Amino acid sequence: MPWKETCTMDQRMKFVYHYLEHEWPMAALCREYGISRKTGYKIISRYIEEGIDGLKDRSRVRHHHPNAVSDSVERAVLEARLSHSSWGPRKLRAWLSRHDSSVRWPAASTIGELLKRHGLTVPRRRSRKTRVYDQPFVGCDYPNAVWSADFKGWFNTGDGTRCDPLTITDNYSRYLLRCQAVRPTGYCAVRPVFEAAFREYGLPVAIRTDNGPPFATTTVGGLSRLSIWWLRLGIIPERIEPGKPAQNGRHERMHRTLKRETASPPKRTWRAQQKAFDHFCDEYNQERPHEGIDLRIPVELYSPSTRQYPLILPEMTYPDDMVIRRVHSQGDLRWKCRQIYLSETLSGELVGCRQIDNHLWDIYFAHIRLAQLDTRAYRLKQLPQHRKLKIRKHENKDQNLQKVLPMYPV
Repeated sequence: MPWKETCTMDQRMKFVYHYLEHEWPMAALCREYGISRKTGYKIISRYIEEGIDGLKDRSRVRHHHPNAVSDSVERAVLEARLSHSSWGPRKLRAWLSRHDSSVRWPAASTIGELLKRHGLTVPRRRSRKTRVYDQPFVGCDYPNAVWSADFKGWFNTGDGTRCDPLTITDNYSRYLLRCQAVRPTGYCAVRPVFEAAFREYGLPVAIRTDNGPPFATTTVGGLSRLSIWWLRLGIIPERIEPGKPAQNGRHERMHRTLKRETASPPKRTWRAQQKAFDHFCDEYNQERPHEGIDLRIPVELYSPSTRQYPLILPEMTYPDDMVIRRVHSQGDLRWKCRQIYLSETLSGELVGCRQIDNHLWDIYFAHIRLAQLDTRAYRLKQLPQHRKLKIRKHENKDQNLQKVLPMYPV
């Protein structure tokens, strides 16, 4: 015989039925069903007021919360948001507090939840992140140890022409090597600027940039055509962590001065704007004292690099314990008659493969580990991203340079 199944609703209906039959006293009836008399009378009163619907379970949430946002405050927040559609919770709270300090306005996080509940915010789309540089940053203890490069935010000149200034500085001396407006901002326009700087000042040990193009991509190792060119020249491309401009703070501080001196307001034409950049470079390097270098002038500390720009771009070399492969034009790597896709950015370049297990190989370009090759499945494994970066101090230039550039002779 199968077991009889009952639910709370059935038990309550039976309880009401027996009560209405007047066959049981309330105390005995409650003992039979295992409830208190207070609960029994509550069930009966709800049935009399609402019928069968009164026997259903009810929410135990409080009807009123002392810290809940009142309707008037909620209405004021929504009206402020509609008046300033681009403002976030913090700006809205500051603006409301300034206009009516007598009201206890909710926290910015509460205002954010309120806007989200009414559909007034759009969730940020998650974008693919460039893999950050996972080696310690090179210490900038002498000229040309580290250069910094970046694009100052673009702006329009007086005639409506877009201006994108590319800036390059030496981190040790604060010497401004280049401030050149380029158009467009891709590899073909940026490389000649760096090539001119290399011919004039020599090669640095490392160049520190952000994670945007043309300095980095979202491919393996975060390499771009520009960073591959640097690596073949023996230059380490360093990339700061996303959202951490303080890791390139010296360069960002120079940008603030550049904007104030040359682009507030912008010049009338693109050519006039470039003349203002050239004048700024001369004054910045030759006359302006810098507090970061004890009020000295950059030209007093800077000297050209002893590493000269080569006439012919050298081919990449690797240690003897590595197996060398050339990446095909479509970005494929050939391994035992199999084509394994690596990256089109590395087309035509030599990569080194070092065996670490029976079926695992690390793939390098210069000193940068790109991915792991699983020879059983014939596919690549992406490497985890490393976030914490440290500064490497230099005591002996040649010795430390050999450590960070093991692929190149010093």
